Amino acid sequence: MALTPALDQGVGYGIVLGLGAAFALGMILVTFILRRYNRELQTSEMFNTAGRTVKSGLVGSAVVSSWTWAATLLQSSGICYRYGVSGPFWYASGATVQILLFATLAIELKRRAPNAHTFLEVIKARYGTFPHIVFMVFGLVTNILVSLMLIVGGSATVNALTGMHTIAAIYLLPVGVVAYTLVGGLKATILTDWIHTFILLIIIILFSLTAYSTSDTLGSPSKVYDLLVDAAARHPVDGNKDGSYLTMQSREGAIFFVINIVGNFGTVFLDNGYYNKAIAASPVHALPGYILGGLCWFAIPWLTATTMGLSALALESNPSFPTYPDRMADADVSAGLVLPYAAVALLGKGGAIATLLIIFMAVTSATSSELIAVSSICTYDLYRTYFNPAASGKRLIYMSHVIVVSYALFIATFSVGLWYAGISMGYLYVMMGVIISSAVLPATLTLIWSGQNKWAAGLSPIIGLAVALIAWLVTAKKECNDLGVLCTGSNNPMLAGNVAALLSPVVLVPIFTLIFGVDKYDWKSMMAIRKGDDHELADAAGIDIEVIPGAVDEDSAAFAEEQTKLRRAGKISKTTTVVMTLILLVLWPMPLYGSGYIFSKPFFTGWVAVGIIWIFASFIGVGLFPVFEGRKTLVHTFKSIYLDLSGKSHPKTIHAQQAIVEEKTSGNTTPPEKVAIKEEISAS
Repeated sequence: MALTPALDQGVGYGIVLGLGAAFALGMILVTFILRRYNRELQTSEMFNTAGRTVKSGLVGSAVVSSWTWAATLLQSSGICYRYGVSGPFWYASGATVQILLFATLAIELKRRAPNAHTFLEVIKARYGTFPHIVFMVFGLVTNILVSLMLIVGGSATVNALTGMHTIAAIYLLPVGVVAYTLVGGLKATILTDWIHTFILLIIIILFSLTAYSTSDTLGSPSKVYDLLVDAAARHPVDGNKDGSYLTMQSREGAIFFVINIVGNFGTVFLDNGYYNKAIAASPVHALPGYILGGLCWFAIPWLTATTMGLSALALESNPSFPTYPDRMADADVSAGLVLPYAAVALLGKGGAIATLLIIFMAVTSATSSELIAVSSICTYDLYRTYFNPAASGKRLIYMSHVIVVSYALFIATFSVGLWYAGISMGYLYVMMGVIISSAVLPATLTLIWSGQNKWAAGLSPIIGLAVALIAWLVTAKKECNDLGVLCTGSNNPMLAGNVAALLSPVVLVPIFTLIFGVDKYDWKSMMAIRKGDDHELADAAGIDIEVIPGAVDEDSAAFAEEQTKLRRAGKISKTTTVVMTLILLVLWPMPLYGSGYIFSKPFFTGWVAVGIIWIFASFIGVGLFPVFEGRKTLVHTFKSIYLDLSGKSHPKTIHAQQAIVEEKTSGNTTPPEKVAIKEEISAS
């Protein structure tokens, strides 16, 4: 049944093009301000690493934004619609632990290869050409799969809400992203990540308070609870305890949980976008940034899906629901339309506009991260490594720009093909682990174990992929004697393929280690990775390369201090992330799953209340904290703008005065903290 869109096409074009243009112009202005008043010239290093000086608040918001795909909001709500309260938790916990565990890998990357631009440079430095090419393929496939999910899911939602043609949405969604990414690079991406996250969290808070407090049709957890009990009576959930939507004991939900964990290991540990954030972070801010980001992100899919997925179940028997009197078709659930339909039922056209905004934010912010990730891989790992090792900074930034535009066109065109083939965002989401997860363990061991040899690193992902594809397709053939989209996308074949992909290297790496011997790597070649030469760009701009953030190497004392801090952070991260992982995967959900407890009304009310409190804490952590953390820079920037516009002082004078202050504060005396650190280094 064709549904009438809640909004006019003009609204869709207005948001997609208008907001895209607004962000592009805003980032052009911000880039100009940073260059004029903060001496942040857009060099090749700044474009791809943001000067390696980003603080924990912005790192956290960038992690949240990059991990908040269209699927985060749409797929999680669909899983909730299918399996009830267990779905949002399985989605959130199964995708948070990867960010928390990645914090340890981020610290190791900063410590082992302080000048790296991509994690693939580390592969090349350690193993040579063959493993480098293997991981480059897996890394790019990861970026392509993530980008396709973003564009396919986002365009389907825009089409459902506005009637805007899907192909038009596919090609227009990336336009504004490409514009501001070209101008501002990774720094612009991180700044827009914060803006997107800020707006996204406000809208999620609006949705949750509407559903559980102010709505005329719902308005309280008690009302939602009663409607969910009625929904389970009309259409009980197969595999759930007593068919209830209000239990964590869900067979299909648990299968999705495993698929979700496996697939998301690949999309974090192999997506260069997350390594970009680690590289961009100031050394002392990498660990708190990733832990802050992971914990704040958890509330987004958990509360969004608990609100919108359950609202859809509660309201689909209400005339305000778009599909009334029918239930949602399975294809629409897989396409991610649960959230927009629930938003329309709750808030009418206002809900449709709010949904369009958050999907636009999710798609564009994560897409910008993917653009930079692919750009840095193609520029440094492909172009500089194999075609022009002596490339200047000017040439590298030119190549980065070319790759950004070319990749956006490629992804849009590929998405059109998937749309015609009937491949949805939901299918891509559960399939990605089958394709990429066999490279997770070898990639991780590269940074944490000196014994992995190049054949174990290079061959395990390839053979693991073959094993995963066989497990996936054979299971599908045995399950329903068919290899179509419907069968291959069902839970059991995807479970077999995902688990085979992630776990096959557990067997393959030891085999290749026994055959070819244990490596005795000394970590020195990673330290030899060099930065881009940006002297030409700095000279052309009339700026001293020494004052550009991250453009020059540290002296030996500063480097030793940084290494000490990173070693300490590494020890903290291992303990912290393992404890948090156990809480989210075992201690919290498993007693509820094993007991088969069906939520009582007070328990459900408490469950919702915790989610709402958590989302407010997330808003403080990645919405307000970055502003507080960067208050000195903000004050300096606004003061400089005022002095410049009023004619009281020229930026060159401001820079000269700032340099004098910095020189006086640095002086010739080593601060007490640095003395202690140096003594610790010499003692050890």
